Amino acid sequence: MTATTSGQGHTPPSRAQLRNVRLASGIGSTIEWYLSFAYISAAGLIFSQQFFGALGPDALIVSLGSVAASFIASPLGGIIAGHFGDRYGRKATLIGTLGVMGIASLGMGVLPTYDQIGVAAPVLLVILRFIQGLSTGGEWGGAALMAVEYAPERKRGFYGVFSQIGTPAGFVLATGSFFLVQSLTTPEQFTSFGWRIPFFISVALVLVGIKIRTSIEETPAFAEVKREHTEAKIPLKEAFKGYTGHMALAAGAFMANILAGLLLIGYFLPYTTSGLKMEAGPVLLILMCASLIWIGSTLWGGSLADRFGARKAMMGGYILIGLWAIPMFVLIDSRSLVAFAVAVFVLAIGLGVSYGPQSSLFATLFPPRIRYTAASLPYAVGGILGGGFAPAIAEGLHQATGTSLAIAGYIMVFMAMSIGCLLAIRDRHLQGFAAARSPQSSAEPVAAK
Repeated sequence: MTATTSGQGHTPPSRAQLRNVRLASGIGSTIEWYLSFAYISAAGLIFSQQFFGALGPDALIVSLGSVAASFIASPLGGIIAGHFGDRYGRKATLIGTLGVMGIASLGMGVLPTYDQIGVAAPVLLVILRFIQGLSTGGEWGGAALMAVEYAPERKRGFYGVFSQIGTPAGFVLATGSFFLVQSLTTPEQFTSFGWRIPFFISVALVLVGIKIRTSIEETPAFAEVKREHTEAKIPLKEAFKGYTGHMALAAGAFMANILAGLLLIGYFLPYTTSGLKMEAGPVLLILMCASLIWIGSTLWGGSLADRFGARKAMMGGYILIGLWAIPMFVLIDSRSLVAFAVAVFVLAIGLGVSYGPQSSLFATLFPPRIRYTAASLPYAVGGILGGGFAPAIAEGLHQATGTSLAIAGYIMVFMAMSIGCLLAIRDRHLQGFAAARSPQSSAEPVAAK
Protein backbone atom coordinates (compact mmCIF):
# COMPACT_ATOMS: atom_id res chain seq x y z
CA MET A 1 0.00 0.00 0.00
CA THR A 2 1.24 3.47 -0.74
CA ALA A 3 0.47 6.64 1.10
CA THR A 4 -0.74 8.16 -2.13
CA THR A 5 -3.31 5.41 -2.53
CA SER A 6 -3.87 4.69 1.08
CA GLY A 7 -6.67 2.24 0.76
CA GLN A 8 -10.40 2.61 0.46
CA GLY A 9 -11.83 5.50 2.41
CA HIS A 10 -8.58 7.45 2.58
CA THR A 11 -7.59 10.57 0.70
CA PRO A 12 -3.96 11.27 -0.07
CA PRO A 13 -2.26 13.23 2.72
CA SER A 14 -1.47 16.86 2.03
CA ARG A 15 2.03 18.27 1.99
CA ALA A 16 1.38 19.88 5.35
CA GLN A 17 0.30 16.52 6.80
CA LEU A 18 3.40 14.81 5.46
CA ARG A 19 5.57 17.57 6.89
CA ASN A 20 3.96 17.12 10.30
CA VAL A 21 4.46 13.35 10.05
CA ARG A 22 8.19 13.80 9.45
CA LEU A 23 8.39 16.27 12.31
CA ALA A 24 6.39 14.06 14.69
CA SER A 25 8.58 11.07 13.86
CA GLY A 26 11.83 12.93 14.41
CA ILE A 27 11.00 14.84 17.57
CA GLY A 28 10.27 11.80 19.71
CA SER A 29 13.48 10.05 18.71
CA THR A 30 15.44 13.24 19.33
CA ILE A 31 13.96 13.68 22.81
CA GLU A 32 14.56 10.01 23.58
CA TRP A 33 18.27 10.22 22.81
CA TYR A 34 18.59 13.71 24.26
CA LEU A 35 17.41 12.33 27.60
CA SER A 36 19.67 9.30 27.32
CA PHE A 37 22.76 11.41 26.69
CA ALA A 38 21.72 13.92 29.36
CA TYR A 39 21.53 11.06 31.85
CA ILE A 40 24.93 9.72 30.76
CA SER A 41 26.46 13.19 31.16
CA ALA A 42 24.88 13.68 34.57
CA ALA A 43 25.90 10.18 35.68
CA GLY A 44 29.54 11.11 35.29
CA LEU A 45 29.32 14.73 36.44
CA ILE A 46 26.71 14.74 39.22
CA PHE A 47 24.95 11.49 40.05
CA SER A 48 28.09 9.75 41.32
CA GLN A 49 28.42 12.47 43.96
CA GLN A 50 24.85 13.42 44.82
CA PHE A 51 23.11 10.03 44.55
CA PHE A 52 25.77 7.32 44.85
CA GLY A 53 28.40 9.15 46.90
CA ALA A 54 27.87 6.89 49.92
CA LEU A 55 29.49 4.05 47.96
CA GLY A 56 32.86 5.75 48.13
CA PRO A 57 35.39 4.67 45.48
CA ASP A 58 32.75 2.60 43.69
CA ALA A 59 30.35 5.53 43.26
CA LEU A 60 31.37 6.43 39.71
CA ILE A 61 31.28 2.85 38.50
CA VAL A 62 27.81 2.27 39.95
CA SER A 63 26.59 5.63 38.64
CA LEU A 64 27.73 4.85 35.11
CA GLY A 65 26.37 1.32 35.49
CA SER A 66 22.91 2.73 36.21
CA VAL A 67 22.81 3.84 32.57
CA ALA A 68 22.18 0.19 31.63
CA ALA A 69 18.78 0.24 33.35
CA SER A 70 17.34 1.87 30.25
CA PHE A 71 18.73 -0.79 27.91
CA ILE A 72 17.37 -3.54 30.16
CA ALA A 73 13.90 -1.98 30.15
CA SER A 74 13.85 -1.29 26.41
CA PRO A 75 12.65 -4.74 25.20
CA LEU A 76 9.82 -4.72 27.76
CA GLY A 77 8.87 -1.24 26.59
CA GLY A 78 8.82 -2.48 23.01
CA ILE A 79 6.51 -5.35 23.94
CA ILE A 80 4.11 -3.12 25.87
CA ALA A 81 3.98 -0.29 23.34
CA GLY A 82 3.96 -2.77 20.47
CA HIS A 83 0.89 -4.48 21.89
CA PHE A 84 -1.06 -1.24 22.16
CA GLY A 85 0.30 0.06 18.86
CA ASP A 86 -0.77 -3.07 16.97
CA ARG A 87 -4.08 -3.37 18.81
CA TYR A 88 -5.26 0.23 19.07
CA GLY A 89 -3.08 2.37 16.83
CA ARG A 90 0.27 4.05 16.34
CA LYS A 91 -0.87 7.59 17.11
CA ALA A 92 -2.30 7.04 20.61
CA THR A 93 0.62 4.83 21.60
CA LEU A 94 3.20 7.37 20.48
CA ILE A 95 1.48 10.10 22.45
CA GLY A 96 1.65 7.77 25.45
CA THR A 97 5.38 7.03 25.04
CA LEU A 98 6.13 10.75 24.93
CA GLY A 99 4.02 11.31 28.03
CA VAL A 100 5.89 8.60 29.95
CA MET A 101 9.17 10.09 28.76
CA GLY A 102 8.15 13.50 30.07
CA ILE A 103 7.16 12.12 33.46
CA ALA A 104 10.52 10.34 33.84
CA SER A 105 12.39 13.47 32.81
CA LEU A 106 10.48 15.71 35.21
CA GLY A 107 11.09 13.18 37.98
CA MET A 108 14.85 13.29 37.40
CA GLY A 109 14.79 17.07 37.40
CA VAL A 110 13.06 17.39 40.79
CA LEU A 111 14.46 14.28 42.51
CA PRO A 112 15.99 14.99 45.96
CA THR A 113 19.58 13.87 46.51
CA TYR A 114 21.03 11.26 48.87
CA ASP A 115 21.77 13.90 51.50
CA GLN A 116 18.08 14.86 51.51
CA ILE A 117 16.23 11.51 51.47
CA GLY A 118 18.93 8.89 51.89
CA VAL A 119 19.00 5.59 50.03
CA ALA A 120 15.63 6.31 48.44
CA ALA A 121 17.36 8.83 46.16
CA PRO A 122 19.51 6.41 44.11
CA VAL A 123 16.73 3.82 44.12
CA LEU A 124 14.24 6.31 42.68
CA LEU A 125 16.82 7.53 40.18
CA VAL A 126 17.35 4.01 38.80
CA ILE A 127 13.58 3.45 38.70
CA LEU A 128 13.15 6.64 36.68
CA ARG A 129 15.93 5.52 34.34
CA PHE A 130 14.12 2.19 33.95
CA ILE A 131 10.87 4.01 33.14
CA GLN A 132 12.79 6.08 30.62
CA GLY A 133 13.91 2.81 29.02
CA LEU A 134 10.31 1.59 28.80
CA SER A 135 9.45 4.70 26.85
CA THR A 136 12.55 4.38 24.68
CA GLY A 137 11.71 0.78 23.79
CA GLY A 138 8.26 1.77 22.60
CA GLU A 139 9.13 5.08 20.98
CA TRP A 140 11.41 4.09 18.12
CA GLY A 141 9.20 1.45 16.52
CA GLY A 142 6.14 3.69 16.48
CA ALA A 143 8.07 6.74 15.26
CA ALA A 144 9.61 4.73 12.43
CA LEU A 145 6.27 3.26 11.39
CA MET A 146 4.52 6.61 11.56
CA ALA A 147 6.90 7.98 8.95
CA VAL A 148 7.27 4.90 6.73
CA GLU A 149 3.56 3.97 6.68
CA TYR A 150 2.67 7.51 5.62
CA ALA A 151 5.48 7.85 3.08
CA PRO A 152 4.94 8.04 -0.69
CA GLU A 153 5.86 4.76 -2.35
CA ARG A 154 9.28 5.77 -3.65
CA LYS A 155 10.31 7.80 -0.60
CA ARG A 156 9.99 5.36 2.29
CA GLY A 157 13.73 5.31 2.85
CA PHE A 158 13.88 9.09 3.03
CA TYR A 159 10.86 9.38 5.34
CA GLY A 160 12.26 6.65 7.57
CA VAL A 161 15.39 8.66 8.37
CA PHE A 162 13.42 11.11 10.49
CA SER A 163 13.16 8.54 13.28
CA GLN A 164 16.90 7.89 12.86
CA ILE A 165 18.35 11.39 13.03
CA GLY A 166 17.23 11.63 16.67
CA THR A 167 20.38 9.80 17.82
CA PRO A 168 22.97 12.31 16.57
CA ALA A 169 20.57 15.24 17.06
CA GLY A 170 19.95 14.17 20.66
CA PHE A 171 23.68 13.98 21.31
CA VAL A 172 24.22 17.47 19.93
CA LEU A 173 21.35 18.91 21.99
CA ALA A 174 22.32 17.16 25.22
CA THR A 175 25.99 18.03 24.95
CA GLY A 176 25.16 21.58 23.94
CA SER A 177 22.69 22.08 26.79
CA PHE A 178 25.15 20.85 29.45
CA PHE A 179 27.93 22.95 27.93
CA LEU A 180 25.70 26.03 27.91
CA VAL A 181 24.48 25.55 31.47
CA GLN A 182 28.02 25.01 32.74
CA SER A 183 29.15 28.14 30.91
CA LEU A 184 26.39 30.29 32.45
CA THR A 185 26.67 29.03 36.03
CA THR A 186 29.41 28.82 38.62
CA PRO A 187 30.57 25.32 39.66
CA GLU A 188 28.57 25.67 42.86
CA GLN A 189 25.43 26.72 40.98
CA PHE A 190 25.80 23.90 38.48
CA THR A 191 26.17 21.35 41.29
CA SER A 192 23.25 22.84 43.21
CA PHE A 193 20.61 23.26 40.49
CA GLY A 194 22.20 23.82 37.06
CA TRP A 195 22.41 20.14 36.16
CA ARG A 196 18.62 19.87 36.51
CA ILE A 197 17.94 22.44 33.77
CA PRO A 198 18.57 20.06 30.79
CA PHE A 199 15.95 17.68 32.22
CA PHE A 200 13.41 20.49 32.54
CA ILE A 201 14.14 21.53 28.95
CA SER A 202 13.22 18.03 27.79
CA VAL A 203 9.80 18.38 29.43
CA ALA A 204 9.11 21.41 27.24
CA LEU A 205 10.22 19.42 24.19
CA VAL A 206 7.88 16.60 25.17
CA LEU A 207 4.91 18.98 25.35
CA VAL A 208 5.72 20.30 21.89
CA GLY A 209 6.00 16.74 20.59
CA ILE A 210 2.64 15.74 22.05
CA LYS A 211 1.04 18.82 20.47
CA ILE A 212 2.39 17.85 17.06
CA ARG A 213 1.40 14.20 17.37
CA THR A 214 -2.18 14.99 18.38
CA SER A 215 -2.63 16.80 15.05
CA ILE A 216 -1.81 13.71 12.97
CA GLU A 217 -4.29 11.07 11.88
CA GLU A 218 -3.69 7.35 12.24
CA THR A 219 -1.30 5.88 9.66
CA PRO A 220 -2.98 4.59 6.46
CA ALA A 221 -1.57 1.08 6.96
CA PHE A 222 -3.04 0.62 10.44
CA ALA A 223 -6.28 2.38 9.45
CA GLU A 224 -6.69 -0.35 6.84
CA VAL A 225 -6.14 -3.03 9.48
CA LYS A 226 -8.77 -1.40 11.71
CA ARG A 227 -11.23 -1.07 8.87
CA GLU A 228 -10.89 -4.76 8.01
CA HIS A 229 -11.02 -5.76 11.72
CA THR A 230 -7.83 -7.81 11.40
CA GLU A 231 -5.96 -6.56 14.47
CA ALA A 232 -3.75 -9.17 16.09
CA LYS A 233 -5.21 -10.41 19.39
CA ILE A 234 -1.78 -11.03 20.91
CA PRO A 235 0.79 -9.34 18.63
CA LEU A 236 3.81 -10.72 20.50
CA LYS A 237 2.58 -14.29 20.15
CA GLU A 238 1.96 -13.89 16.44
CA ALA A 239 5.31 -12.19 15.93
CA PHE A 240 7.21 -15.09 17.49
CA LYS A 241 5.01 -17.68 15.83
CA GLY A 242 5.57 -16.51 12.27
CA TYR A 243 8.49 -14.09 12.28
CA THR A 244 11.12 -15.19 14.80
CA GLY A 245 13.70 -15.53 12.06
CA HIS A 246 12.85 -12.14 10.63
CA MET A 247 13.28 -10.50 14.04
CA ALA A 248 16.60 -12.28 14.66
CA LEU A 249 18.00 -11.12 11.33
CA ALA A 250 16.77 -7.58 11.95
CA ALA A 251 18.42 -7.45 15.39
CA GLY A 252 21.66 -8.79 13.92
CA ALA A 253 21.55 -6.27 11.09
CA PHE A 254 21.28 -3.39 13.58
CA MET A 255 23.77 -4.37 16.29
CA ALA A 256 26.90 -3.25 14.39
CA ASN A 257 25.50 0.22 13.89
CA ILE A 258 24.60 0.82 17.52
CA LEU A 259 28.02 -0.51 18.54
CA ALA A 260 29.90 1.94 16.32
CA GLY A 261 27.53 4.76 17.27
CA LEU A 262 28.00 4.34 21.01
CA LEU A 263 31.76 4.14 20.59
CA LEU A 264 31.62 7.50 18.82
CA ILE A 265 29.41 9.24 21.35
CA GLY A 266 30.17 7.28 24.52
CA TYR A 267 33.75 6.04 24.36
CA PHE A 268 35.97 8.27 22.24
CA LEU A 269 35.73 11.20 24.67
CA PRO A 270 37.14 9.33 27.71
CA TYR A 271 39.53 7.35 25.48
CA THR A 272 41.11 10.50 24.06
CA THR A 273 41.00 12.71 27.16
CA SER A 274 41.84 10.18 29.89
CA GLY A 275 43.89 7.72 27.87
CA LEU A 276 45.63 9.93 25.31
CA LYS A 277 45.61 13.12 27.46
CA MET A 278 44.04 15.24 24.71
CA GLU A 279 42.18 18.42 25.62
CA ALA A 280 38.52 17.75 26.37
CA GLY A 281 37.11 20.97 24.88
CA PRO A 282 38.40 20.55 21.31
CA VAL A 283 37.64 16.82 21.36
CA LEU A 284 34.06 17.48 22.41
CA LEU A 285 33.65 20.11 19.70
CA ILE A 286 34.94 17.66 17.08
CA LEU A 287 32.52 14.99 18.31
CA MET A 288 29.63 17.44 18.05
CA CYS A 289 30.67 18.27 14.48
CA ALA A 290 30.84 14.54 13.73
CA SER A 291 27.27 14.21 14.97
CA LEU A 292 26.18 16.93 12.55
CA ILE A 293 27.86 14.98 9.74
CA TRP A 294 26.07 11.90 11.05
CA ILE A 295 22.73 13.69 10.62
CA GLY A 296 23.56 14.60 7.03
CA SER A 297 24.80 11.13 6.13
CA THR A 298 21.69 9.60 7.70
CA LEU A 299 19.55 11.63 5.33
CA TRP A 300 21.82 10.48 2.51
CA GLY A 301 21.46 6.87 3.64
CA GLY A 302 17.67 7.12 3.38
CA SER A 303 17.95 8.48 -0.15
CA LEU A 304 20.35 5.66 -1.07
CA ALA A 305 17.81 3.18 0.29
CA ASP A 306 15.15 4.54 -2.05
CA ARG A 307 17.53 4.29 -4.98
CA PHE A 308 19.38 1.02 -4.36
CA GLY A 309 17.44 -0.71 -1.59
CA ALA A 310 17.77 -0.57 2.18
CA ARG A 311 19.91 -3.69 2.50
CA LYS A 312 22.49 -2.57 -0.05
CA ALA A 313 22.69 0.90 1.48
CA MET A 314 23.23 -0.50 4.98
CA MET A 315 25.89 -2.92 3.75
CA GLY A 316 27.70 -0.06 2.03
CA GLY A 317 27.88 1.83 5.31
CA TYR A 318 29.09 -1.23 7.22
CA ILE A 319 31.78 -1.98 4.65
CA LEU A 320 33.07 1.58 4.97
CA ILE A 321 33.18 1.34 8.79
CA GLY A 322 34.86 -2.07 8.70
CA LEU A 323 37.55 -0.94 6.28
CA TRP A 324 38.07 2.29 8.22
CA ALA A 325 38.39 0.70 11.69
CA ILE A 326 42.18 0.21 11.70
CA PRO A 327 43.11 3.51 9.96
CA MET A 328 40.70 5.28 12.31
CA PHE A 329 42.53 4.19 15.45
CA VAL A 330 45.93 4.85 13.88
CA LEU A 331 44.79 8.44 13.33
CA ILE A 332 43.25 8.78 16.79
CA ASP A 333 46.33 7.40 18.53
CA SER A 334 48.47 10.06 16.84
CA ARG A 335 47.00 12.55 19.37
CA SER A 336 46.52 15.07 16.58
CA LEU A 337 43.21 16.96 16.68
CA VAL A 338 43.17 17.18 12.88
CA ALA A 339 43.75 13.44 12.55
CA PHE A 340 41.08 12.79 15.19
CA ALA A 341 38.61 14.91 13.23
CA VAL A 342 39.30 13.00 10.02
CA ALA A 343 38.91 9.69 11.88
CA VAL A 344 35.51 10.43 13.39
CA PHE A 345 34.12 12.34 10.40
CA VAL A 346 34.62 9.34 8.11
CA LEU A 347 33.11 7.08 10.78
CA ALA A 348 30.09 9.40 10.96
CA ILE A 349 29.53 9.00 7.22
CA GLY A 350 29.48 5.21 7.51
CA LEU A 351 27.20 5.41 10.54
CA GLY A 352 24.64 7.54 8.76
CA VAL A 353 24.61 5.50 5.56
CA SER A 354 24.02 2.30 7.55
CA TYR A 355 21.57 3.89 10.00
CA GLY A 356 19.34 5.85 7.67
CA PRO A 357 17.75 2.86 5.85
CA GLN A 358 16.96 0.92 9.03
CA SER A 359 13.39 2.16 9.51
CA SER A 360 12.29 1.30 6.00
CA LEU A 361 13.96 -2.12 6.18
CA PHE A 362 12.39 -3.05 9.52
CA ALA A 363 8.93 -1.88 8.42
CA THR A 364 9.16 -3.94 5.24
CA LEU A 365 10.06 -7.11 7.13
CA PHE A 366 6.71 -7.39 8.94
CA PRO A 367 2.99 -7.17 8.09
CA PRO A 368 1.01 -4.19 9.45
CA ARG A 369 -1.02 -6.11 12.01
CA ILE A 370 2.08 -7.00 14.08
CA ARG A 371 4.55 -4.48 12.67
CA TYR A 372 4.88 -2.27 15.76
CA THR A 373 5.72 -5.20 18.04
CA ALA A 374 7.89 -7.07 15.56
CA ALA A 375 9.93 -4.00 14.57
CA SER A 376 10.44 -2.72 18.13
CA LEU A 377 11.92 -5.92 19.57
CA PRO A 378 14.86 -6.24 17.14
CA TYR A 379 15.71 -2.60 17.73
CA ALA A 380 15.81 -3.14 21.50
CA VAL A 381 17.61 -6.50 21.39
CA GLY A 382 20.10 -5.29 18.79
CA GLY A 383 20.77 -2.30 21.01
CA ILE A 384 21.62 -4.56 23.95
CA LEU A 385 23.77 -6.97 21.92
CA GLY A 386 25.66 -4.30 20.03
CA GLY A 387 25.62 -1.16 22.10
CA GLY A 388 24.64 -1.83 25.69
CA PHE A 389 28.14 -2.81 26.79
CA ALA A 390 30.20 -1.55 23.84
CA PRO A 391 32.16 1.18 25.69
CA ALA A 392 32.96 -1.19 28.56
CA ILE A 393 34.01 -3.99 26.19
CA ALA A 394 36.16 -1.61 24.17
CA GLU A 395 37.95 -0.38 27.28
CA GLY A 396 38.38 -3.95 28.53
CA LEU A 397 39.94 -5.02 25.23
CA HIS A 398 42.28 -2.05 25.29
CA GLN A 399 43.43 -2.75 28.85
CA ALA A 400 43.83 -6.47 28.21
CA THR A 401 45.84 -6.14 24.98
CA GLY A 402 47.47 -2.74 25.36
CA THR A 403 46.55 -1.76 21.80
CA SER A 404 43.60 0.01 20.22
CA LEU A 405 43.80 -2.40 17.29
CA ALA A 406 41.90 -4.85 19.47
CA ILE A 407 38.98 -2.39 19.47
CA ALA A 408 39.29 -2.09 15.69
CA GLY A 409 39.05 -5.88 15.44
CA TYR A 410 35.99 -5.82 17.70
CA ILE A 411 34.34 -3.33 15.33
CA MET A 412 35.24 -5.37 12.25
CA VAL A 413 33.81 -8.59 13.71
CA PHE A 414 30.46 -6.93 14.40
CA MET A 415 30.40 -5.29 10.97
CA ALA A 416 30.91 -8.71 9.40
CA MET A 417 28.13 -10.25 11.49
CA SER A 418 25.64 -7.53 10.60
CA ILE A 419 26.56 -7.75 6.92
CA GLY A 420 25.95 -11.50 7.16
CA CYS A 421 22.47 -10.88 8.58
CA LEU A 422 21.70 -8.42 5.79
CA LEU A 423 22.85 -10.95 3.19
CA ALA A 424 20.62 -13.58 4.80
CA ILE A 425 17.54 -11.36 4.38
CA ARG A 426 15.99 -12.47 1.10
CA ASP A 427 12.99 -11.23 -0.84
CA ARG A 428 10.89 -13.94 0.77
CA HIS A 429 11.41 -12.25 4.13
CA LEU A 430 10.06 -8.92 2.91
CA GLN A 431 6.42 -8.03 3.33
CA GLY A 432 6.44 -4.92 1.21
CA PHE A 433 3.35 -2.84 1.77
CA ALA A 434 1.09 -5.07 -0.28
CA ALA A 435 0.24 -6.93 2.92
CA ALA A 436 -1.96 -4.04 4.00
CA ARG A 437 -4.30 -4.50 1.05
CA SER A 438 -5.67 -7.81 2.20
CA PRO A 439 -6.27 -9.23 5.68
CA GLN A 440 -5.35 -12.67 4.45
CA SER A 441 -2.07 -11.50 3.00
CA SER A 442 -0.77 -10.38 6.38
CA ALA A 443 -0.76 -13.92 7.72
CA GLU A 444 2.10 -15.11 5.53
CA PRO A 445 5.23 -13.41 4.21
CA VAL A 446 4.80 -11.67 0.87
CA ALA A 447 7.75 -11.33 -1.47
CA ALA A 448 8.66 -7.76 -2.25
CA LYS A 449 8.42 -6.79 -5.83
